Amino acid sequence: MKSYAAVDLGASSGRVMVGRVTPDSLELAEAHRFPNRPVRVPEGLRWDVLGLYAGVLEGLRAAGRVDSVGIDSWAVDYGLLDADGALLGNPVHYRDERTQGVAEKVWASVPAAELYAATGLQYAPFNTLYQLTAARESRQLAHAQRLLMIPDLLSYWLTGEQGTELTNASTTQLIDPRTRDWSYDLAARLDIDLGLFPPLRRPGDAAGVLRPAVLEETGLTGPVPVTAVGSHDTASAVAAVPATGGRFAYICTGTWSLAGLELDAPVLTEDSRAANFTNELGLDGTVRYLRNIMGLWLLQECVRAWGDPDLGGLLREAAAVPALRSVVDAGDAAFLAPGRMPERIAEACGASGQPVPGTPAEVTRCILDSLALAHRRAVEDAQRLAGHPVDVVHIVGGGTRNALLCQLTADACGLPVVAGPTEAAALGNVLVQARAHGLVGDRHAMRALLARTQPLTRYEPQGGTGRWRDAQARLAQR
Repeated sequence: MKSYAAVDLGASSGRVMVGRVTPDSLELAEAHRFPNRPVRVPEGLRWDVLGLYAGVLEGLRAAGRVDSVGIDSWAVDYGLLDADGALLGNPVHYRDERTQGVAEKVWASVPAAELYAATGLQYAPFNTLYQLTAARESRQLAHAQRLLMIPDLLSYWLTGEQGTELTNASTTQLIDPRTRDWSYDLAARLDIDLGLFPPLRRPGDAAGVLRPAVLEETGLTGPVPVTAVGSHDTASAVAAVPATGGRFAYICTGTWSLAGLELDAPVLTEDSRAANFTNELGLDGTVRYLRNIMGLWLLQECVRAWGDPDLGGLLREAAAVPALRSVVDAGDAAFLAPGRMPERIAEACGASGQPVPGTPAEVTRCILDSLALAHRRAVEDAQRLAGHPVDVVHIVGGGTRNALLCQLTADACGLPVVAGPTEAAALGNVLVQARAHGLVGDRHAMRALLARTQPLTRYEPQGGTGRWRDAQARLAQR
């Protein structure tokens, strides 16, 4: 049995998980969990990356003996280093307002259709490309000698070695998904210096070993290698989808819902761009063809505004609220910023002539119905645009704990839903490390091991999909 530490950083919390793996068994235990609280300073919204790194070190200390370490996190954000390798300020949060109106400036040089044809990446105002454009005149960028995505930054602090992991690089809007390399022509047209990025790494590549100072601080005995994994947490989560046959769609749930397909090649059509689907890179030459949906962020913000009520009781009350009474567009950028979420949802319902949810249970039901409806649209659109029908939907991530959302998704899609595992990103992280060290086989063997060892729950669709189709049509008309 080998032990692997998975550093898994989400947008609201971080964790260090320890996976113990043999060819026939897979166990996952939490070593340490810590909050990820962005900080608003006069210049904008920033990540407390030093606090995150401290949490990682504490987690490795609690993990005990491990055979390797892997790191995954959210996408698009980065840290800048000076010529001495020192961090130039805390990384900017993707919800910061600095990218407002920047996309239009980029499109003036490279029209949106050309940008999509070159990179296959959906429009999102916080894409790294737009962040770099917004920072073009900043002193930090002027003095930067290196740019490291968040997992690569933490790996650098652990090892002293620099690299750019490919699955996360593919979220920058600077990678060509056909060549799986930088889009050099695009970067030149937009005056972006790709020399800021260290060389690309693939999942499974060696990323260095823990520095002596890190070994001393964590109490680990070296050498302890760091292994590049699918460092975009969605890449690791999709690697942990326990699909063992047939064609499947996946929904990675958490702060965001990422709903789509695993394909062998990108879909770069104009219809795909208009539908706002993205082509991000995954393991073994695969493409994660998916749509970003606002996700449980909507509910998280409401729960925070309500003073953190009992979530189980709130969901039971929401289950008793009539279905599809009011719905909102869960992909609307109007819900991107934090604050006043219950009021903003109520205002959106009122503005579209729907009943205004007045109680926490009614707002919660509106959110879950809206998410299920968004999942339906994404799964339907992905199948149509890729010419890739599916017969089951796998839900992985934190949303698997929400039985009501899982059942509503099955009802909306008219397909069975298999929910689990909950800690999908950490499990995918662990299994890529184990595969790199020869303990498990290809991604199909990884998924078979997950299906044998992880608790899964199956939800069958109840009732017809007609009411969901009608709700979808009504939402499209608003």
